[in-house]
Amino acid sequence: MSEHRVPRSATADTEPVVPPILWYTTPAADWETGSLPIGNGAMGACVFGGLGTERLQFNEKTLWTGGPGSADLPDGRYDSGNWHRDRPRALTRVRERIDSDGQADPEWVAGELGSPRTGFGAYQSFGDLLVEGLAVVGVEDYRRWLDLADAIAGVGYTSAGVRHTREYFASHPDQVVVARFAADVPGRVDCVVRLTTPDNRTGRTSARDGRITCSGRLTDNGLRYEAQVQVLADGGTRTDGPDGTVTVRGADTVLLILAAGTDYAPTFPDYRGVDPHPGVGARVDAAVARGDAELRARHLADHGGLFDRVRLHIGQAAPEVPTDELLHRYRAGVAGPAQRRALEALHFQYGRYLLIASSRAGSLPANLQGVWNDSTAPPWAGDYHVNVNLQMNYWPAETTNLTETATPLFDYVEGLVAPGERTARRLYDAPGWVVHNETTPYGYTGVHDWATAFWFPEAGAWLARHHWEHWLFTGDEDFLRERAWPLLRSLARFWLDVLVTDPRDGTLVVNPSYSPEHGPFTAGAAMSQQIVRDLFGNARRAARLVGADDELTAALDTALDRLDPGLRVGSWGQLQEWKHDADDPDDTHRHVSHLYALHPADHLDPDRDPELVAAARKALRARGDGGTGWSRAWKINFWARLRDGDHAHLMLAELLAGSTLDNLWDTHPPFQIDGNLGATAGVAEMLVQSHHRAVHVLPALPACWPHGSVSGLRARGDVTVDLVWADHRPTTVTLHAGRTGPIVVRGVPTAMVTGPDGPVRPAADGALLRIDAVAGGRYLLTPTGPVADQVTVGR
Repeated sequence: MSEHRVPRSATADTEPVVPPILWYTTPAADWETGSLPIGNGAMGACVFGGLGTERLQFNEKTLWTGGPGSADLPDGRYDSGNWHRDRPRALTRVRERIDSDGQADPEWVAGELGSPRTGFGAYQSFGDLLVEGLAVVGVEDYRRWLDLADAIAGVGYTSAGVRHTREYFASHPDQVVVARFAADVPGRVDCVVRLTTPDNRTGRTSARDGRITCSGRLTDNGLRYEAQVQVLADGGTRTDGPDGTVTVRGADTVLLILAAGTDYAPTFPDYRGVDPHPGVGARVDAAVARGDAELRARHLADHGGLFDRVRLHIGQAAPEVPTDELLHRYRAGVAGPAQRRALEALHFQYGRYLLIASSRAGSLPANLQGVWNDSTAPPWAGDYHVNVNLQMNYWPAETTNLTETATPLFDYVEGLVAPGERTARRLYDAPGWVVHNETTPYGYTGVHDWATAFWFPEAGAWLARHHWEHWLFTGDEDFLRERAWPLLRSLARFWLDVLVTDPRDGTLVVNPSYSPEHGPFTAGAAMSQQIVRDLFGNARRAARLVGADDELTAALDTALDRLDPGLRVGSWGQLQEWKHDADDPDDTHRHVSHLYALHPADHLDPDRDPELVAAARKALRARGDGGTGWSRAWKINFWARLRDGDHAHLMLAELLAGSTLDNLWDTHPPFQIDGNLGATAGVAEMLVQSHHRAVHVLPALPACWPHGSVSGLRARGDVTVDLVWADHRPTTVTLHAGRTGPIVVRGVPTAMVTGPDGPVRPAADGALLRIDAVAGGRYLLTPTGPVADQVTVGR
């Protein structure tokens, strides 16, 4: 790769492409704020770009403590976080307290229903690949970069008149990390290569024929691990060291090929598979046989096939300053409009890049830090928080045309069913399955005893929404029948069994119910009711689509008639967080969970539910524009759903200015990837929405993006959308139909439509335009009149 990539093409004929590149003029000072991430789903690495010594801190997503065999188990038995002793009437006692007192203290509830967390474990740093002894005499013209379109990181600098370059990528097709060191003068690459690992494991490191092998077991649970790196030198000499290092002298180039793995397997209840040694070695051998050029070409084709689907131009100009300085200018309010838009567009594409890099088929889903972690004790164990965070990671998967990246999520959630069935029986004496607030690759579906974050049985129902959304976006009937429907059915059976009658009004409610992550335990908190209503509605629709379970469908119809919907307008005009009117207008808590019905669900429609939508807006304004990174990201989506482009953009600006590190990772603090991915989803929601049975173009376009274009966004109904706009109005809308059937468009009430066979006469219905599309057809809409139902600026 050259240090300055040539733009491929433009989003619109008149718009120059600004290459999506992060770049810096100094090495990374530390891992969290400065290193540049690469990844292939299963493996991740962080590039520091150090002078003298390069550090590639790397991860493999299955390297976890905890689970079966963990030293943290009091009786040596791992049981997915379930109660270690019988608790007769524990759940009944909590319900009775809530019914009698109206609420219950979280500490008391945790004492009744919680359990000390044992065998939970934590995501682990695999180790460091160190390249030492690099040339650093009189360094000039240093540059470090990450090209998002190519998924290649690099370093370039001049030392003693010799130009040195480095290139790094993580290949999904070949499941290896590749690093290449070169110089523009032959024989000038010298280095010592070594692998190091943390000390919470046994390990042996050796070098033979330029192959460094490091293997052992985690001390906690005996999980076997192995990493191998092949050192290839073009020219010069290569020497294996007795300490497991490889030394290269006088080479023209040095190529490093790294693979890693463990004996983890996603199989309940043992979660163990085969010895990683043969597989790791085979991956390195195959990559070596392919060679540098073929590895690179396969990587570029694979990544580009995903990343290049979406292009965004909002009037940005290529920044002439490094990315960290661009961010600092943005934060200080001194960046010009084109620079601000450059950072916003870059951040959007960075979220897509991070999802591709941390979630590919065959690997675990992206965790709180994606795939990247430099610690043996990461924040929140680097786990899967399922009261918003894991779900937020996958909000951009469908809308930004990366549906394949959701495969690990689907696999993982379905893997929770078996342990979750055991938890449902143990804690609730109920059919179906359940998972609570936090979980791990070892099927941790039970509870712990942190009072404000241990209880969230609605998590499974929220996770299953992603299966349903995949059906809505793709129309994949096999997926609906074989994967989405069975999951929804099992969860519906659980909730049909555990809902109780509220003595206050006879409705069905969740009890105990806890609104994350504050307030008392109550019955029928808004988020609980909205999620269960969402699940029942989706399960009922799925059952009818596949022609299954008439008895279950009837039970769902009955339950929906009695179910408290969790939608009430309170005394100061707010959408209530709890069933009783207890909202404090001065409460600025980071969670705004009671707006689940607005986003990610589709229960609030500005055109059909104006009173509830106004109440949601009132509640959101009261919570304020502060919060952690992921909270601000969710608020982008909320305001976009409210069709307030300026406020959605304000939340994006607040996230960039207050919750973004120099390497553009989101910070909670500390680093959490959900803010990156949630913000990317929010930008997509600003440009195209489709959750109310129509493709709504530019529903929340901010005033500061008056002209622009986007291509490749996805809408429900298997539609791909390209847009060009000027003066805040669409000038062309191109719809690519994935299946035959009507496409309803909002935001372009009158238009000339050209289909694959010529002019098409659309049917107009007020603000809606209906086109009868044919699968594979391309439909070009050119607005012909005023756009009455368009962006609302500054609401």
